[in-house]
Amino acid sequence: MEEISSAETKRINGSTRDFVYETIKEKIINWEIEPGTKISEKDIADQLEVSRTPVREAFLKLAQEELLGVFPQSGTIVSQIDLALVEEGRFVRQKIERAIVEEFCLTCDKEQLFQLESNLAMQGLCLEKGSHHRLFELDEEFHRIMFEGCKKLRTWKMIRQMNSHFDRLRVLRLASNSDWDGVVSQHRKIFEHISNKDVDAAVNEISDHLDLVNYEKDEIRSRYPGYFK
Repeated sequence: MEEISSAETKRINGSTRDFVYETIKEKIINWEIEPGTKISEKDIADQLEVSRTPVREAFLKLAQEELLGVFPQSGTIVSQIDLALVEEGRFVRQKIERAIVEEFCLTCDKEQLFQLESNLAMQGLCLEKGSHHRLFELDEEFHRIMFEGCKKLRTWKMIRQMNSHFDRLRVLRLASNSDWDGVVSQHRKIFEHISNKDVDAAVNEISDHLDLVNYEKDEIRSRYPGYFK
């Protein structure tokens, strides 16, 4: 059975605008559309077989997240990664997620732990098969499970909107460096600390995990200077 993307799911369950928004955003974050690429309402509408109105609405929403730049003379262009936005998104996510992990560590049940453990098993499979796109999806799901367990999905969605540039850098890191063991190893340590109800260790581990990009962003920027603002 062909896998249904998150964007296609939006089309089934939500509005056309949401479908267009999710489709373009997914392509930008997954580097199917690179920074500097010019895109038009007409081309996107034709590709997705929708009218131009939901495309225009999606473009405005993506511009608010600074994934698109709209220029009167040049048109609509996919933005370069802005490291200031990467850091702001990472900072907010780290502060909130420390609190989430603390709460989850104290309140999670066996079913939620099983969800995390199942996710980790799939991450291990990604290490064998070499799918960085799937590993990124599982990474996101691992964290979302904890927000959902704390009944904070609205907070998760807010963070997702702030982290678009952070996510692009994370995907680029996975794509350019196939040594993913460190990322998966940190997830396993977080799970272990949560399972043992070791709050301090779990909080410290999640902080280190979300700090990882700080140690690698300069190297990635030097390798792909044209992708950065």
